[in-house]
Amino acid sequence: MEYNFDRLIDRRGTDCIKYDGAVRQGKPADILPLWVADMDFPAPPAVLDAMTERVRHGIFGYSEPAQDYFDALKTWFTGRFGYTFNPKWVVLTSSVVSALCTAIRAYTNPEDAVLIQEPVYHPFRESILANDRRLVVNTLQLTGDAYTIDFADFERQIAEHQVKLFILCSPHNPVGRVWRVEELRELVRICMKYDVLIFSDEIHCDFVFPGHTHHVLPALIPEAAERMILSTSPSKTFNLAGLHLANTFIPDRDLRRAFCQELNRSGLSQASSLGLVACRAAYNGGAAWLDALLAYLAANMAEMDRFLKANFPSVRLIPPEGTYLAWVDCRSLGLSADALDYKLTQEAKVWLNRGDTFGPTGAGFVRINTACPRKTLETCLTRLAISLGV
Repeated sequence: MEYNFDRLIDRRGTDCIKYDGAVRQGKPADILPLWVADMDFPAPPAVLDAMTERVRHGIFGYSEPAQDYFDALKTWFTGRFGYTFNPKWVVLTSSVVSALCTAIRAYTNPEDAVLIQEPVYHPFRESILANDRRLVVNTLQLTGDAYTIDFADFERQIAEHQVKLFILCSPHNPVGRVWRVEELRELVRICMKYDVLIFSDEIHCDFVFPGHTHHVLPALIPEAAERMILSTSPSKTFNLAGLHLANTFIPDRDLRRAFCQELNRSGLSQASSLGLVACRAAYNGGAAWLDALLAYLAANMAEMDRFLKANFPSVRLIPPEGTYLAWVDCRSLGLSADALDYKLTQEAKVWLNRGDTFGPTGAGFVRINTACPRKTLETCLTRLAISLGV
């Protein structure tokens, strides 16, 4: 089956924050948004068909996943990543971020230290601070064209601050790293040495470019799996973020009980009925659509890289290994973070993520969402060229 990812769909007037939130956030009404990480593509046909059938039923009462839901999860994660699990391990939440906040409250106390690796997805920092925990940062190092982990600093931060919880972003948002086996093993070794729990956010696990392999952490290192919390969602892979459903795998019974108790204290129980339908349908029938999408996204990234090299040789795309989020180094332009943001939003009329949103070391970078039709991406690049004087 062929899928048309070139089709332009007007999302305005659908209450989406990507387009309809521009003016409310002080942006020009005609700005082109390539910031928030959702895609400008319809969900796979298998998902749309399943949801249409469910909508026709007409009743959307309280719902719980049946065995076929867990069978769909098993088929996907076993087939693609070699990860097998007991359905009892799976706890449903509305999102990976809500699972992260629940884990922070369940496994740490106020003023306990929680470690992240910046520049990183900004809700990590926000979730730690909002829950009155101490933020500890192991800064990723940009070495040549790739970010690397300073393992000596990682261990030093854990030891000095008595870190209780480490939040791993894998694949990494925004720098696009797909962590290698030896990197993941060393992170786990250090965490096990100091009895640090690991929350592994693997929401982008399905977005990996050729030559790279994503490793589900508890599948890679099963001997340490009981000190891990793995959280995933079909929301990024199949563009279902607004349906609010994530799957969090917690093998250890005591950790799972503590997590569920914290969920109960938050008043959260059943999952979205349409979210369950969409997730099951996506994992059962979305593989071919995803494979076609990955090829399209790879071509989008290649077009962006070609354009930057041809027009802005000193502005570079950090070669992406995973995700559909381009991390672009604009420091050579000599602009402050505020000046760069003004030039992009007010002159180019392009809405991108400021790099310093992901931590201080992201200043001078921008994150660009390439999960859009090619014409949309080309419009963005043309506007950049005009604004930056090419």
